[in-house]
Amino acid sequence: MSRTAPRRLLAQSPLGLFSELAPSSKASARRLRPFSHTCRRKADEDNTTAPPTQASKPQKPAARYATPADDFVRPSASLNPKAQPKGGMGNLATMMGSFLKKANYGKPGTGLFNTNTASDGTIGQVQAPPEYAEPHHFHIYATRHNTHITLTSPARTPLISVSAGNIGFRHSARKHYDSAFQLASYVMLRMQDRGINAQIKQLEVVLRGFGAGREAVTKALLGLEGKHLRHKIVKVADATRLKFGGTRSKKPRRLG
Repeated sequence: MSRTAPRRLLAQSPLGLFSELAPSSKASARRLRPFSHTCRRKADEDNTTAPPTQASKPQKPAARYATPADDFVRPSASLNPKAQPKGGMGNLATMMGSFLKKANYGKPGTGLFNTNTASDGTIGQVQAPPEYAEPHHFHIYATRHNTHITLTSPARTPLISVSAGNIGFRHSARKHYDSAFQLASYVMLRMQDRGINAQIKQLEVVLRGFGAGREAVTKALLGLEGKHLRHKIVKVADATRLKFGGTRSKKPRRLG
């Protein structure tokens, strides 16, 4: 039998593992690196060294970077606000607050975001919109059989409320164009006599219904009768009620 046969058997057996590990276990203790005692030695040296005298002052460590020490701010490795360097990100909140205070941020009509950019690239301040004042209301209710005019104050309190029947028109005469025009003239003359026109700064006209009085009162406002109110009108609204679904309508009347 050759010499290689016992070696193959030894390699395949579990004993081969111990034979391979045997040389490493015999390593000398000199090759193993002991634990470092650098920190302990430094602590001992700090306790034994004498305080520096005027003759031998401790030298400052060399700068890590080439930039001057005054301009260079060392980055902090901590996110704690107390660990931030002076003049760095730690004062960001203070700087932003002072900037917004200078811009009058928070006041209506002023602030950082109330600006507009002109075509040449310059930034200008946007003027604050004037405060909204509730106007007087001139209600015109024109039905198929009559016309009603009501003037209300900004607090929605009625000042004048007159219909065609109050000025002498009776029955079917109340629904015509002429009666509505005379009603508008009467109301405007009464407003002038009572001094209400001087109190009105803004006037809102509210139309309701599609009777003949709708067109008649509009013509009176645009004519000579409404010369004291025409320039004070700021809004014209239509408050005609329209039915969307709802209850069933009354059946139409059949003649003949």
